[in-house]
Amino acid sequence: MSDLPVSPLAPGAFPDLPAIAGVRVATRACGVKYKGRTDVLLAAFAPETQAAGVFTKSLTASAPVDWCRKCLTGGVANGLIVNSGNANAFTGRLGEEAVEQVVEAVADRLACRPSRVFAASTGVIGEALNFRAITDELAAMAGDLAAGGWHAAAQAIMTTDTFPKGAAAEAAVNGRTVKIAGIAKGSGMIAPDMATMLAYVFTDAAIPAAVLQDLLADACDRSFNAITVDSDTSTSDTLMLFATGAAGNEQGFSGPDDPALADFRAKLEAVTLDLAQQVVRDGEGASKFIEITVTGAATDAAAKTIALSIANSPLVKTAIAGEDANWGRVVMAVGKAGERADRDRLNITMGGVTIAKNGLAVDGYDEAPVAAHMRGQEIDIAVDVGVGNGRATVWTCDLTHGYISINADYRS
Repeated sequence: MSDLPVSPLAPGAFPDLPAIAGVRVATRACGVKYKGRTDVLLAAFAPETQAAGVFTKSLTASAPVDWCRKCLTGGVANGLIVNSGNANAFTGRLGEEAVEQVVEAVADRLACRPSRVFAASTGVIGEALNFRAITDELAAMAGDLAAGGWHAAAQAIMTTDTFPKGAAAEAAVNGRTVKIAGIAKGSGMIAPDMATMLAYVFTDAAIPAAVLQDLLADACDRSFNAITVDSDTSTSDTLMLFATGAAGNEQGFSGPDDPALADFRAKLEAVTLDLAQQVVRDGEGASKFIEITVTGAATDAAAKTIALSIANSPLVKTAIAGEDANWGRVVMAVGKAGERADRDRLNITMGGVTIAKNGLAVDGYDEAPVAAHMRGQEIDIAVDVGVGNGRATVWTCDLTHGYISINADYRS
């Protein structure tokens, strides 16, 4: 964990996550960058565990992201290795060699093919990864593998995070109860286009990789792809879902929309949304959690573009940090989004109070209740752009001087 004070928006405690049959984890302080704290996570999976993943769209993706993309075509995972402190990004052939060395060493310990070991790195960009710091500790880590241990796992993958992030749910699939547990890290460089964000979700459900992939992509679009802290997309963004099949539910699904998967689909989205919102609540320097809903857009995609334009506006975010209900900045952000909006039908609401209606400030508007809302930690903004039925909700945080301080000192 970083030396920063815990975010004022953090949950009261790390949740009680269930052990997932077919998943064992271990953590270690390997000294990749940090001293005196765990920085490597190793996970081992049951044979034929199915894997799905969504990764950064950055054109400067890290070596581990490239490796995972290649391995995902097989759809099967036996292991996962994650380090914090060094992103192993923009490291050229040295980065590729580091990934190969690490996954081959893990594969030796887990008696599997390297292509069934997934990897991730998060931290400083452009520094060669000392892979031996990891491989030298793998024997000990393999001996420590055990079920559960999610709190330690979430801590091991943190960088500037101020608290570990976890979420869980249960779902019914063909009459069987299946468990879902997830962990995540991230607090800055967050605008997943899919952030330095990593997230891993584990389930004992039996679901084939192709269906799992569609389920994860859909859940991602409504969770991790609907958050932003600073509009910056990381080189390392990784979201993966592993299904061990230990629950023994019947398979033969027609696809992600199969009615038998309806509850699982809903619970998976709930877990990913919980984790995504925790990332926002740990936004670097954040003091306010902001929900922005846009309605009346031409399409849902257009609504999301407008909502993210508002969420990513430094002027909107600093106004909220200063507890100023400056709705003119919201109007500005709507206008620059590049999507259709009817200026003369625009409605804006903050904290449930309508401020502007049909393109004009509400006559006799009383700012007092809105000002009171802005002093709180949970901020709600709703905008109707008056051209259609498109709707979207995104989540962000305010922009404070703390963000500058954290990032100015990041490499030191």
